[in-house]
Amino acid sequence: MSLTLPAGLALPVTASALVLTQQPGNGDNGGQGEDFGKSSPVGFLVLILFLIAVAFLVRSMTKHLKRVPASFDDPPAEEASATEPPAKAEAPAEPEKKQPNGASPAKSD
Repeated sequence: MSLTLPAGLALPVTASALVLTQQPGNGDNGGQGEDFGKSSPVGFLVLILFLIAVAFLVRSMTKHLKRVPASFDDPPAEEASATEPPAKAEAPAEPEKKQPNGASPAKSD
């Protein structure tokens, strides 16, 4: 199978291909002027500041990662019972309510 263009379309296609494949002429070097590829001292300062910020972020992340437990699985039942405090047998007593006149409340049994 071969690709053939109709006679009326061949000339515009080849002409546009020639125009598009041309190298830039004199005066237009594709935005690469005299200072292309050179950086300014301000750019260098910004780069140094970014590197310092990344160093502090890495340091902070390593501190946080050291605090992460090795495993998030629940501990076995034997270790869990040993680490939990014993349950209280009695509920705390309710504080006595004072009467408005200063007398102690009467207990009813």
